[in-house]
Order: sequence, then C-alpha cells, then structure tokens
Amino acid sequence: MFTLGYHLIHHVTTLTPLHTGHTCARSEKEAPMGRSSIRRHRILALSLAAAVGTLAFASSPVFATPEDGDGTAAGPAAVQGTAVHDVAAGESYTKFIVEFKETTANATPNGRANAWGKAAKSQGVKVQELRTLATGGTLIEADRALSGQAAEDFMAEIAASGSVDYVEPDARMTVALTPNDPRYGEQWDFTGTNGMRVPGAWDVATGTGVTVAVIDTGITAHPDLDANVLPGYDFVSDATAARDGNGRDANAQDQGDWYAAGECGQSTAGNSSWHGTHVAGTVAAVTGNATGVAGVAPNAKVVPVRVLAKCGGSLSDIADAIIWSAGGTVPGIPANANPATVINMSLGGSGACGSTYQAAINSAVSRGATVVVAAGNSNQNASGFRPANCNSVVSVAASNPSGSLSYYSNYGTTVDLTAPGGDVRVAGGGILSTINTGTSTPGSAGYASYQGTSMAAPHVAGLAALMKSKSSTLTPAQVESTLKQGTRAMPGGCTTGCGTGLSDATKTMGLLGGATPPPSGNLLLNPGFESGAASWTSDHADTFETGTNARTGSGFAGLNGWGQATSYMLDQTFAVPSTVATASLSFYLKVQSDETTSSAAYDTLRVQAVSNGVTTTLATYSNLNESAGYLQKPLDLSAYKGKSVTLRFLGVEDSSLGTYFYVDDTAVTTS
Repeated sequence: MFTLGYHLIHHVTTLTPLHTGHTCARSEKEAPMGRSSIRRHRILALSLAAAVGTLAFASSPVFATPEDGDGTAAGPAAVQGTAVHDVAAGESYTKFIVEFKETTANATPNGRANAWGKAAKSQGVKVQELRTLATGGTLIEADRALSGQAAEDFMAEIAASGSVDYVEPDARMTVALTPNDPRYGEQWDFTGTNGMRVPGAWDVATGTGVTVAVIDTGITAHPDLDANVLPGYDFVSDATAARDGNGRDANAQDQGDWYAAGECGQSTAGNSSWHGTHVAGTVAAVTGNATGVAGVAPNAKVVPVRVLAKCGGSLSDIADAIIWSAGGTVPGIPANANPATVINMSLGGSGACGSTYQAAINSAVSRGATVVVAAGNSNQNASGFRPANCNSVVSVAASNPSGSLSYYSNYGTTVDLTAPGGDVRVAGGGILSTINTGTSTPGSAGYASYQGTSMAAPHVAGLAALMKSKSSTLTPAQVESTLKQGTRAMPGGCTTGCGTGLSDATKTMGLLGGATPPPSGNLLLNPGFESGAASWTSDHADTFETGTNARTGSGFAGLNGWGQATSYMLDQTFAVPSTVATASLSFYLKVQSDETTSSAAYDTLRVQAVSNGVTTTLATYSNLNESAGYLQKPLDLSAYKGKSVTLRFLGVEDSSLGTYFYVDDTAVTTS
C-alpha cells in the first residue's frame, strides 16, 4: 500500500558470483611466468565483501530455497529467472500482480488459473482474476489475506508453475508530505535566501502550454487553483476506501482520507490531509490574481489523478494511473484527453522498485513524460524506498529554511537533487499552499503550511513544467540532466547525499537560453569520483574506487583489468547550453596492461558521445597506450551545442591478459 508514510519492507536479493567464468588464453598471448590478472589481488576482498553484504538480507525464493536442518527444501522452489518480490514485515495481502508469459495456454482465464491453482490449494484460499493492468500484468485476489511465509510461499509456487515472468504483492503506498498574491511574501521557498529562486525563472517561462499530472489524493475546489485544473480521473478501485461508492470513475474529487482510531495501522484518529490539493497548489496555483499564493508554474495546467484514499493506495491502481497520465492505454478507462509531459508523485513506500512500478514508469517516460517523485520522509537512505529508487525518475529530497537537508528527508546516491520541503518546527518554515478546511469531508477552501518531500517534489515538477514551456522538445533525460546541472551547493551543507544540490530555478532556466549566462565551470558533476558513483552510472559496481591510484584526491574510475572477456560502461548525462561558442572534454587516463604485444589492440577504451539516439566514438585507446602515469586527453564537443549528451567510457577486454583503464579528473567546459 502506498500511504502518507513509508512503512513497507520490500527486498529482491539475488546471489550472484563475482567475476566468475573460464578464461581461454590464445597461444600468442601467453603471459610471462608468474604474471596474473591486474585486478587479481582485489578479487578475494571484493568477493568477501559481496558475500558478507548479501548475508545481511534474506534471499529471494526465486534464487534460493531455504532448507530445514535435514537438508530438505523448506518451501516451494520458484523457476530460475522468475522475479518473486518479497513481502513486507507485518503486512498482509489479498491481491497480487502476476505477469504471465505469452503462451497459448495463458491466452484464456482458465489457462492462467493453472498458474495459481496449486498455490491456492496449498494455502487454502480461493483465487479470482480481477483485471489486466496497463503494464500487461494481471491482478488476482485471494479470498483471505496472506502474510509472511504464507504470502511468500504462495508467490513462489505461482512462479514454480513456469507460466509467469514475475509475481509481486499489490502493495500499498502513502503520500510523503512579483505577484500580487497576498501570501506570496510567506513563500520563502520561492524567494528566500535559501529558497529555489523562482522569480528569475518567470522571466523565461511561466508554464504556458504544459500539463502536469498530480498523482495523489485527488483535488478539491479552490479559487486559487480552479482556473488551472483540467479534468482528471479517479483510479481508486476500492469503493469503500474511495468513499465515493463506485470505485474508479471520471471524478477526481478528493473525498477525504480521514480514518478512525485503530484504522490504517494507527492507534489514534487522523483528519483528512487534502494532500493532492496542497501539492497541486505548489505546482500551479493561479498567480497574479490577488488571492492567496503563487505556483512555481503559474500558467501550467494540472490534471488531478486520484490514487490515494483512506489508508493510502494500491500499487496496481498507481501503475495504471502513471500510464494513463502520460497518454497510455488502460483497459476499460477512457483515454486521457490531456496527456501530461510532467508527472508528480508525492507518495511512496519502502522496498525495491519492483517490476510493476518500473514498467509503468518506463511506459510514461517512453511517451515523453518526466516523472518527479518524493525521496521519502524516513530519514533513511532513499535506495530503500520506492518509487524514489526506480530508474528514470527524478528523485527529490527536502531542504529546510536554513538551506540544509530537512531532518525527516531521505538521502543518499539515489537522490537526484534537493528542493524546499520545509520544517514546521521553525516559525514560518513550512511550505504554504492550497488546502481544504474540512476535517473529514470537504469543507471550504483554505491555506496551510506542510512539510515533507511531498512538498519538495512539486517544486521540481513545476520547474520541469517551466522548462518544457521554454523548450518543448526536451526529452525526459534532458529535463533530468538540466535540472541537475541547474542546482547550487546546499547553503547549509549536506554530508549524507542531497544529489547535485539545491534546485535553482533561475540558473536552470538560464541553461535553456534565458537571461542567466551559460555556466563557465565544469558541466560534469562529481568529476573526480570523490563521491563514488554520485552522478555517474556504470554497469559494474567496482568501477568506482578509492586509493593511491587516484590522480588527485582518493577517488577514481577503474574499467576492466580482469584478464577475461569483460565490458565496462561508465556514463554521465549533461546538457550543453545553446548559447556557448565552444565546448570541450578533457580527462586524465592511465593504462596498465598485461598484454605483451606492441602491435595489436586487444583491449580497448572508447570515449563516446550519445545524443538523440546516435552514438559517436570520439577517441579510442587500447593496451598499446600503456603509460606509467596519467596523461590528459582533450576532445572537442562543440558539435553538441544546445543538446543533451551522454558521455560514455566503454571498456572492452578480450578473453585473456588484462588491461586496466584508469580515468580521473574529468571535465566538460564551455566558452
């Protein structure tokens, strides 16, 4: 369940060997006696570290079957390669999401029922198929809730049928909390010293022509919002929780998410939050109307999409809502007449992203929608919370009026950037926005100050709307890259991981050719790898290293060097401003090789630029470039002015004798 808090534990742990496999050496490349792989001295330490780290988690039933003391299997064994997502401690489930293989047998309901028949019998439950999700998954329901080992065994036995690609619980998520507008002066998050510097961005764009979907609790009527609200949809399929008596419908009205003592896992009663109305106001409150507050993107339009109600909302409903919001097809639901190019999701739960979530996000991004999500309010590493840990999202942490990370905010390398989320413990330190005054059912329109990463995310979603208003052809990857480039250092500092820093709306819009001059510094973030993997992506965790092999500091990137067939990919995406005259790349490279040839390039490092789907190799280095120390390599990037570029270091090693490519002190500069 996705709810106002983050309470779920959800792990998918795989046990995999590290750098295993047989090496076949060719006779002309035999190593001198006693010579070994360049990385060989580190294999034991890395393998032990991986083993110890893995033992801290329970292995998924997909990849390991626990045994009793007598060595016999303690539970059903799932088919190798079928994803079975773990259950949360203390949570029980009646609904599960199953992705069936495309086979003739699975083409009918009766055929699909064979996949869960044995599992249902084992658990003593009756199962029915409810509907097909927009992701392609199928939602099934048991007549009795399953929890703990029973739920895990149920899913594992479905996987063991060999008929499905993945199965996971239908978990619940919760919400993560110079205009003439009279309360604009209270919006420190827009204009304060440690705010987001929003007014300068309005000199470039105000959001005209852009639609933002707010996937949340729905919306209530409000004179400071109504003019910017388009028709939305209610995706809450549980009619009782929805409080509208009919489940899904075309009315996105927030009916209230209040609960009584003892409900929703809470010992005391709670009033309705009107969370979606508050979030929508931050994105696009009507501005310059002599009423209330201002929105980040005052001329953008909001499509309210209701997925959260009493006790939160289900993963299956949220997944459908994501796809619908971006203009995708959801079975049985009318098409969205106003597809969004920006989606805000101020909600979440703990655990791994999961197959359903990622499929829905991928669908939205493929349609050109930037998905902005809250990092979470648990003061923990965001890597353990979804959807903040999903791929292709913009994950936002929360700052306070002092310009440091808010006490409740999640943090870490999963965070992309930080935006004002507030601290209500400080006088005037919350985020002021639109709400409803009703304690349970809707009352009158009003205003209130909230705090949370729920409040930080819509600041960034509004900024993304300004960006799309200025440059409508920006892709989601370009929006994310520019958002990260447009940050400034956290005024109050941050040691736990605030992404690239505090969002700066004026600086960000300047990168798109606004009034602010283009940056003259390094466009690459974490250029010397001193913060490990921050701002870089690689297909190997051991790419990011520390030690005396660094050119400066202690961090560097190390590719290949295993003496067997390997491929390493190291990427960072950035935007080259259109207003610059030149752009250039420089980096320092050291090559260490076990190869003995002086004429054959057996192992190579390609430096590539990827833009608009085209990959261009700028330079190639190999074992023939072996060097005792680092050498600087300059390359021209002027052809990429006004474009989003992914810088890629691609190391490819053949089947024997290693070559180790060291990369450090990278820079992309403009003039």
